[in-house]
Amino acid sequence: MLCGLLALPCAADNLRWGYGPADAMPYVGVEQQRLQRGLAHRLGLELALRLDLPVEFIETPNNRLETYLQQGRLHLICNANPEWVGEPQRLHWSPPLYEEEDVLLQHRDTAPLTSLQSLHGKVLGTSLGYVYSAPLMAAFADQRILRQDVRDLDTSLQMLDKQRLDAVIDMRRNLAYKLAQHPQLRLDFSPWVVQRYQVHCAYGPHLPVAAERLDALLVELRDQGRIEQWLEEALRSAADSPEVSAR
Repeated sequence: MLCGLLALPCAADNLRWGYGPADAMPYVGVEQQRLQRGLAHRLGLELALRLDLPVEFIETPNNRLETYLQQGRLHLICNANPEWVGEPQRLHWSPPLYEEEDVLLQHRDTAPLTSLQSLHGKVLGTSLGYVYSAPLMAAFADQRILRQDVRDLDTSLQMLDKQRLDAVIDMRRNLAYKLAQHPQLRLDFSPWVVQRYQVHCAYGPHLPVAAERLDALLVELRDQGRIEQWLEEALRSAADSPEVSAR
């Protein structure tokens, strides 16, 4: 278990905050096997102060996040959406906190990808355990588009730069952060937006505070512009943040 606490030991009444191993900046920044940067870190520490409750940041495989929430091994995850879990009705969903969109990066020497059909017969770099738009998932299922799960986003982009993939799909902010870190990559955004969506936090049934109280704090931070500010600060830091081996 990886704990990022406010200088306090792990305890049963900590707020256990889960994140996936493929999550990336500006949302999750892992250094020396600990979550130390990004929106999840800033938001988690702020909530810990306001709730007077230590927070643990726990890396969890994506395919176990939902189960761990139900079991109480995690209390919440953020950067989430009800369409990405199997039984969203069993979780409490916060109000929307910000918007994101899934987009494609492609090699600049290739023709622009402008639709689902333009991906037919191509190999798309994806993240293990991630759920994408329903039309794209259907195209993976019948192999009109070949899904290739890659262990992390850096590896995906290196493969794309060498044209071992036809495109990579991820959140726009994640990809923008990586391009700012690695301007030498010969990659461009596709003009096609695969999917736009609202992003929430999801709470399991063992949350140690009232869900309504946590909702109110998150809405306050959203409406004050703090969440958007933290995201913008993380994005601006990309050029000054050389790639650090996280694991």
